[in-house]
Amino acid sequence: MLNQYKTGTFFDEMMEDNGNPKRHYRSFYQLMENFSEKELREKHETAQLNFLRQGITFTVYNHTGGTERTMPFDFVPIIIPEPQWIKVEEGMKQRIKALNMFLEDIYHDQKIIEAGIIPRDLIENNPYYYNKQVGGVNVPLNNHVFLAGVDLIKDENGDYRVLEDNLRNPSGMSYVFQNRYVMRQVYPELFFEHSIETLEHQVSELHKAVISHTPPNAEPHSTPTAVLLTPGIYNSAYYDHVFLAQQMGIELVEGRDLIVKDDVAYMKTIRGLKRVDIIYRRIDDDFLDPEAFRPDSALGVSGLLRAYKKGNVSILNGIGNGVADDKAIYVYVPDMIRFYLDEEPIIPNVETYFLSDPEKLEYVLENIDQLVIKNVGASGGYDMLIGPQSEPEEQNEFRRKIIEAPHQYIAQPTIKLSRAPAYQEGRFYPCHVDLRVFVMTGEYTHVIPGGLSRVALKEGSLVVNSSQGGGGKDTWILSEGGETHA
Repeated sequence: MLNQYKTGTFFDEMMEDNGNPKRHYRSFYQLMENFSEKELREKHETAQLNFLRQGITFTVYNHTGGTERTMPFDFVPIIIPEPQWIKVEEGMKQRIKALNMFLEDIYHDQKIIEAGIIPRDLIENNPYYYNKQVGGVNVPLNNHVFLAGVDLIKDENGDYRVLEDNLRNPSGMSYVFQNRYVMRQVYPELFFEHSIETLEHQVSELHKAVISHTPPNAEPHSTPTAVLLTPGIYNSAYYDHVFLAQQMGIELVEGRDLIVKDDVAYMKTIRGLKRVDIIYRRIDDDFLDPEAFRPDSALGVSGLLRAYKKGNVSILNGIGNGVADDKAIYVYVPDMIRFYLDEEPIIPNVETYFLSDPEKLEYVLENIDQLVIKNVGASGGYDMLIGPQSEPEEQNEFRRKIIEAPHQYIAQPTIKLSRAPAYQEGRFYPCHVDLRVFVMTGEYTHVIPGGLSRVALKEGSLVVNSSQGGGGKDTWILSEGGETHA
């Protein structure tokens, strides 16, 4: 069946232009050709059932409320040869190091502003810049980015580019592990034929990174207590929260389970109060502490910011990280790498137009039908226009929004995103893909081998977000040799 797959004019992850599989996909291709149509359908259905039984879900919100859905899964993996992955790993470590130095700098000395590299007003007018609340605060290891999710795409030449940085509460790590689990259940034969980087010790790496952020005033000679703070069951990524807390062996708590007394954070337990040293929070800054941020927040903990500032509790990721993953600041990340590290970026950005520049603004308004327009503060594929796939009314609506608030939008060329085969409804067809790479930093920086490949399962769509109809694929880093362990 795969021999009927047509690549089209896009860079294809699996196939060469001549219709033959690429070297690192040959074994997989051969195995697929050996399956009958009936076997493929049965395996596909078993995979979807596995996700249902495991309760692997996310929630989509609309005007009627929330709908819980299982994560759509596609069994054709993205396979990345080891030498290619080593470059990605180096690029991610370089990028996160520079972004962390940027966060440390703008909440302390502001050297990058003084040097004129980034306009002062771009930072000071940023809604996610919390200098008033956390300016001058020293954080453990000087590390603001404990966990990053960096979204990569491949362009028409097959070169990786960074599409977006997620430095606040990146979600999706649980799906990396569950995609692998389901693949091993349903397609064990694939793992006998391939030597694939294991995911076996990755959760303990995550736990190590969490525990390394012990606050300065933690009780000496005791093991720090860490918790994962969730907004609760109605959050779209709640499955992610439950999975990670369980796997790391830390308590999953809500705001009502915590209390701050004498500027120290405690967890309420049946044996009384237990001191908490580290909070891996999955709650946005605004909702963390009603005393310091939104007074109407029922999700956070009163007094938490005071405990944080006094060095009695660590909060991961750091408060105020949103200023660094804003889509307007994204434009300047290559400059950060040059400024702080004196290096050239290993993985470049996608070319981006800043609409507060009058020349760029004029160009974008005239060519809106050929560009991708994004709201700098939105995520999840919302408030976004894909010019070539849009109607004239949508284009006019975005022209109006851009003219009203040009600083609120950026534009990018419509990149011919790479494609890979997907198997749905009994056939293979090409779908656009991207890759979310998870980078964890504690006493050292570690990149999870592979990450979350997201696929736009709707034929022709460029939007990979699960909330917009996208699904997931397992991601294999193919070792140069050695035994298979996955």
